[in-house]
Amino acid sequence: MSLSKVLTLRSGHTLKNRFMLAPLTNLQSHTDGRLGDDEFTWLSMRAQGGFGLTMTCAASVQYAGLGFPGQLGVYSDDHIEGLTRLAEALNKEGSLSVVQLHHAGMRTMADVVGHAPLCPSDNEETGARAMTHEEVKATIQDFIDAAVRSQKAGFSGVEVHGAHGYLVAQFLSGEINQRTDEYGGSIENRERFLFEIIDGIAKACGPEFSIGVRLSPERFGIQMAEALDLAGRLLKDERLDYLDMSLWDSFKEPEEEPFKGKSLLEHFCALPRDGVALGAAGKIFSAQDCAKAIDAGLDFVVLGRTAILHHDAPARILADASFTPTKPPVSREYLASEGLGKPFIDYMSTWKGFVAAE
Repeated sequence: MSLSKVLTLRSGHTLKNRFMLAPLTNLQSHTDGRLGDDEFTWLSMRAQGGFGLTMTCAASVQYAGLGFPGQLGVYSDDHIEGLTRLAEALNKEGSLSVVQLHHAGMRTMADVVGHAPLCPSDNEETGARAMTHEEVKATIQDFIDAAVRSQKAGFSGVEVHGAHGYLVAQFLSGEINQRTDEYGGSIENRERFLFEIIDGIAKACGPEFSIGVRLSPERFGIQMAEALDLAGRLLKDERLDYLDMSLWDSFKEPEEEPFKGKSLLEHFCALPRDGVALGAAGKIFSAQDCAKAIDAGLDFVVLGRTAILHHDAPARILADASFTPTKPPVSREYLASEGLGKPFIDYMSTWKGFVAAE
């Protein structure tokens, strides 16, 4: 299958090609969650560069769930003006515009929000406290309200961030989630938080609003068997357009012995699908990597590092089957020319060997 082929989603929306921009932490918005100009530039350049789907960074659905300085917010109507400006720019380029909905849970910045982080259960390591039943219900509603704001702003859809050990993933984790109510215990109970969010968004926003989910296996107490089971359920969920798997390294074998012999990518691509598209991120860098991932059975590829280095990565890959991204370290000036603001460049300098020493 060609990376240039249009992908029609269940909601009726289309991706003009098989490239999704990964939701990348960038620290480029204001302290109150309003869209920053650097954030606008970074994302609009990726839409201009040819991404079929352009996704925001993780956008917080709750002030009490902020995970990063300068995090984009979608927890207040005060954010709608900036979100509308961004949606208009992405839509203008023919890129599917998506807000990623996020809550950091036990990884919330306690010094910023002014209280202990929230978590499914008390967590000694992070100092997080267990959410009350009322807080669980209220947080589900905050995800739904954030989706409604995104729709009002003109975005085509949202992705629920259920990966990387943040709040949704904390509910999914049998290690972190020690609740004894209907949101803890069995895998079905631990999945309830996610499925109630999905159901609420679908009912509030309607069938023409795109909903996706991001998951990751193996880390943060997520067992491979449970990740595969959940992914299998999501790939048959009539409320969803796509499942976005963050695999860390798509081409490596799982850590757990019973699942060795096939790559992570092969395990998830083997799952039956019923109208839900499957994509993945994780060391998919070059044109050859993209082709290999699509040949393995993905419907689309999710680019992170390559998108940072090249705002027009999709156009470059489609034009050259041997394209390989620029190899880090790169200069701060280079990253600025690719649309990264100073906070984002400073953040990338914490990645070993990514930004050249001055």
